[in-house]
Amino acid sequence: MRRFAPLTALLPPLLLAACGNGYEPVQLYMAKTPECRDAVETSRFDLPDGITITATSPVTLPDGGAEFGFVYLLPRGTKAQFATLTYPVTQPKGPRIARAEVVTFYSRGTNSRPEIVDSIEGVPKLLVAVANSDETQWRARLRVASKLPQRFDLTPPALVIDGDRYPVRTFTYRYFPERKAFGLCQ
Repeated sequence: MRRFAPLTALLPPLLLAACGNGYEPVQLYMAKTPECRDAVETSRFDLPDGITITATSPVTLPDGGAEFGFVYLLPRGTKAQFATLTYPVTQPKGPRIARAEVVTFYSRGTNSRPEIVDSIEGVPKLLVAVANSDETQWRARLRVASKLPQRFDLTPPALVIDGDRYPVRTFTYRYFPERKAFGLCQ
């Protein structure tokens, strides 16, 4: 038995490698510096099976809230399930301060005309790529109507892809006085 002990220690890593899932999430927390001083227009996060999520620049509301946009892109033949149906807004790496409410959630094939969309209420439980398009775009527009702090995080729900749960990037936002608006920051 002793001569097999070194081989059994190698078994778990070999089994994981055999699955073919070499996915490693890149930068789960968007802010690269504590100050988060660099503004960016969009932030894209790659997931397995070619699925991506992109956060777009928010729209600042007059009362100090904001509207946020997320684009989920699914290649033909893929699907993803939300692990939860909430989009929490938190202090930087801290406690929850609000929950972003879904304003619209719609999908369309990227090969179809932009005006043809399927809109649904709330957060769908499952994102599915349509068969007649190379990619399917799922767009979410979220809103926090209450006043937001100078800096905060918004974390979309984790996604379940092929039975495995994958965390999604925590997107970081701050108020930019020179723009008089909230923006994504690094």
